[in-house]
Amino acid sequence: MVEQVAARHRVPAEKVQPGPVGGANHVYFLGDELVLRIPRTRRDGPRLFTEAAVIPAARRGGVLTPAVVEFDATVPYLVTERVRGVDAAAHAVPNPKLFEELGRELAKLHQIPPPARLPVDAAPADPWALVSDLRAEGLLDQDAAEWLAGWFDRLAPRVPIAPLRVAVHGDVAPQNVMVAGGSLAGLVDWGDAMLADPATEFAKLPLTVVPAVLQGYHGDNMPPRVLWHHLVWALARLRDPRPSAARHWSAPPGSRLLGLLRFFTETPMWRDLI
Repeated sequence: MVEQVAARHRVPAEKVQPGPVGGANHVYFLGDELVLRIPRTRRDGPRLFTEAAVIPAARRGGVLTPAVVEFDATVPYLVTERVRGVDAAAHAVPNPKLFEELGRELAKLHQIPPPARLPVDAAPADPWALVSDLRAEGLLDQDAAEWLAGWFDRLAPRVPIAPLRVAVHGDVAPQNVMVAGGSLAGLVDWGDAMLADPATEFAKLPLTVVPAVLQGYHGDNMPPRVLWHHLVWALARLRDPRPSAARHWSAPPGSRLLGLLRFFTETPMWRDLI
């Protein structure tokens, strides 16, 4: 099928190359201009429908992302333009200007009218119940559990109980942020897009780059909400300590907790939030 799709777009077979390994899709470069995405399993198919719906809406809102060229809902498969460049995960030293650009793009995205039938994020976990359960399961000692509950007590007044849900990319990890010439070239891989609290968007990024992203975003009361999500997700991962071969930064079981530790030792300005 790959060669058939390539031929329809006048790309010879010798110019079809496998792309990076993805969790949900097989990815192929069709020459220098196009990318073909095919779901790995039937269960992954709905994510491609999400991409086909949200990408045009994002582009109408001025968000920098490659256009949909063809979507076949029967197979299904998706052909988009190809962004030339490398992903931000390939940069050993984060570029603050790049992440400020990313913040501006996310601000545009969060203001678009959401497309119909966009998935809705699940209700967030109750962090106090999570801490209590981890203590009961022997994954936290009593002193640590009380200390963590105190964190959530201090953050809670700054975190809305029912935040306004907006269209989010859902996986703004560095490997989905394309860079060319040191500048943002586009956001890719929209399969996790959904209606959600915008603060969840920043919890997919390492905390070390979040201040620069928020500098470009200009969101009100966002830092404590971002910290809240990072901490809840880090604690939830204690229940699943299995190593992962996935490429994203948070795949290793301890990455989020170590990221929080590193962040608070290196970024004094955020200590004032708690």
